[in-house]
Amino acid sequence: VIYTRVVFQPNGLDGGLFVEKVPALRALIEGEPLAMIVPELPPTPQDVIITKQYASAFFGTTLAALLTSRSIDTIILTGCSTSGCIRATAVDGLQHGFRTVVPRQCVGDRHPGPHEANLFDINSKYGDVVDRDVVMRYLRELHLDTAI
Repeated sequence: VIYTRVVFQPNGLDGGLFVEKVPALRALIEGEPLAMIVPELPPTPQDVIITKQYASAFFGTTLAALLTSRSIDTIILTGCSTSGCIRATAVDGLQHGFRTVVPRQCVGDRHPGPHEANLFDINSKYGDVVDRDVVMRYLRELHLDTAI
């Protein structure tokens, strides 16, 4: 499992135009609750946490190298927001040569309109949007069900 989180320096300079466009992002600094992984989904010692400053989990991070070095060819994206981080990571995942899967019930957005439109686009161009049950069966076949 690879977690991502968005964290900026207190001055926000590492967020560039993104922080200018969305000033609320300035609250995502180390130690602040909004910059932490939710306690309901705690990482385990074998998990990886990637800190990023932009929507895509690939942009400016070591994610592609990590996946490639472990011979991983498929990524399963969960989280928020469908129109931001999920879509950007799906696009970049495809561009890096990874098959991308998005379980419909495991992503969300601030409004149903952008959520549904982006799921449609992801499924049409960048990856496969599937039901959660399909992903759970896939993980069981890989014998990863102990982590679920």
